[in-house]
Amino acid sequence: MSGFEDLICQTHAKRVQQPPSRRDELTQQLAFAALGAGVTTTVAVAQGQNPLTALGITVFSAAAAVMVSQVL
Repeated sequence: MSGFEDLICQTHAKRVQQPPSRRDELTQQLAFAALGAGVTTTVAVAQGQNPLTALGITVFSAAAAVMVSQVL
């Protein structure tokens, strides 16, 4: 291997070995949960629900999903 290829392999190996941090996991879980809840509340807003109520439901649902995920 050339020096450049060896450097790329070493850099990739270092990146692969590091597990995601706890904060990154929580952020990712919260984002996915909010997206899932947001789809449902978007339909509710389209049918006439107050957007602020829908936003509150989305935030509550996402937070509850992350809490349940952490317990299980």
